[in-house]
Amino acid sequence: MNMNDNTAVADDNNNDDDQAPATARRRTMIGKKDPDACLDQLIRSLCIPATRMVEAADLPKLNYLRCMIMETLRLYPPMPLLVPHESTTDVDVAGYHIARGTMLLVNTFAIHRDPKVWDDPEAFIPEREDGIPFGMGRRRCPGENMAMQMVGLTLATLIHCFDWERVGEELVDMSECSGQTMPKKLPLEAIQHRASMAHLLSKI
Repeated sequence: MNMNDNTAVADDNNNDDDQAPATARRRTMIGKKDPDACLDQLIRSLCIPATRMVEAADLPKLNYLRCMIMETLRLYPPMPLLVPHESTTDVDVAGYHIARGTMLLVNTFAIHRDPKVWDDPEAFIPEREDGIPFGMGRRRCPGENMAMQMVGLTLATLIHCFDWERVGEELVDMSECSGQTMPKKLPLEAIQHRASMAHLLSKI
C-alpha cells in the first residue's frame, strides 16, 4: 500500500505540472483576463524579478494559483478513478443497494464533468475552487498537502521564470492518453526563459 501511495503521488505531480501550464496558457488566450486575478502579474509582484525564486512561504498569498490548480485537477484528475474503498455495511445510495464488503470505485473524471453538478463543466473556470481530485473524508489522499505544495511551487516557478506562448496558431491540444493516470497525449512545449532570470536559473 505504501509503495502504491508513493507512486500515485509521484505520478500526480508529474501529470499536473504538464497539464496546468497548458490549461493556463489556453485560458489566457481565449478567456477573459481579470487584471486583479492575473496569475503572472501576481507572482511577479510578490517575487521581485531577477532577485529570487518563488518560495513555499509565497504560496499562501497566491490564492488564484491554488484555484487554477484545483480547476486543472477537476478537468484533468491525475487518476480518473480514486483508490478502491470497501463498504463496511449494507447501504442504499441513489436507489442502488450496496452490500457490505462491496469494492467501491469513485469515478472522479465523470463527477467533475457532470452537467448536473457543474455549470458549463467543460469550461476552465478557476473561480470554482472546488472538486474532489484527492477524495473526501477520512480516506482522502494523505499526500494532498505535499502534492499541492510541490505543484504550486513548480507551476509558480514556471510562470515566474518563463515566457509562455503558443508555438503556432492552434490551441493547445489537451487530449489525454489512456492508462491509470491521465498524461497528455502530446507534450507541452515551452518558449524561452526571461533573460532577467538567467542567472538564477543557472544556479538550479
